[in-house]
Amino acid sequence: MFVHVLGAAAGGGFPQWNCNCRNCRGVRDGSIRAQRRTQSSIAVSGDGENWVLFNASPDILTQIAEFPALQPARSERDSAIRAVLLMDSQIDHTTGLLMLREGCPHEVWCSDMVHEDLSTGFPLFRMLEHWNGGLKHNPIPLDGSDFSIPGISGLQFRAIPVEGKAPPYSPHRHDPHKGDNIGVLVTDSHSGKRLFYAPGLGNLTEATRELMEQSDCLLVDGTFWQEDEMASVGLGEKKAADMGHLPQSGETGMIEVLRPMNYPRKVLIHINNTNPILDEDSEQRRILDREGIEVAFDGMDIRL
Repeated sequence: MFVHVLGAAAGGGFPQWNCNCRNCRGVRDGSIRAQRRTQSSIAVSGDGENWVLFNASPDILTQIAEFPALQPARSERDSAIRAVLLMDSQIDHTTGLLMLREGCPHEVWCSDMVHEDLSTGFPLFRMLEHWNGGLKHNPIPLDGSDFSIPGISGLQFRAIPVEGKAPPYSPHRHDPHKGDNIGVLVTDSHSGKRLFYAPGLGNLTEATRELMEQSDCLLVDGTFWQEDEMASVGLGEKKAADMGHLPQSGETGMIEVLRPMNYPRKVLIHINNTNPILDEDSEQRRILDREGIEVAFDGMDIRL
């Protein structure tokens, strides 16, 4: 299995265009050691030639330009993207579909709740109908059963609902529904290796923990370091839980969750611009290093 991190940042990217926090200012003027990151998305392939995108961020055109495997190479108009699998209906995970309109129709795999949001509150499915049929909805089963994606050979997928939040525009933002957010287990049928991907985790259910424990590599929510991070840097009062994310620190944080899990790879993704782990010389980054937890970056490749 080939896994390529197209983007590793949370919504807004890093640096965020309108933010002057220590991290954003520091990466602009070079006063901290940090890498710029685009908004989160990964590409996964079983053969290195045919790829499924997990989310389509607003930065997708830049991400494709930086990853030759997705670029046209077989005919005059062409793409190696065989499908797009959406983890939720957040704007930073779906707006890239608008940027891909010239390649419609696209096979889009998502839960019924995500399809509802993207047909009503943010009607991408209806808007893109005008481009060669637009987006073809393929429902994702949430009963724990495996499914395959045509054109993606050698990989099996299994999705489960995870605790999180519907996007702010959603009619049920404060009324959670099954399928608002999912985690996905990807299994390579040849090697038997497994990847678990969940860029948004508000809390861990037993089902989520079970899939994580079955995996050889985790790519999971790294949005915030602490629960009150936004308030601590003077950028708002919302807590991590209010936005559907589990912070790294604290007695029930991601570090404590991952510590007993003995995996070859534990990787944080979807990192907010305020998170001190973006500063490679920070104490928080040293804590992760000691715990054997990696921080995803744009262009990161993982082979399973």
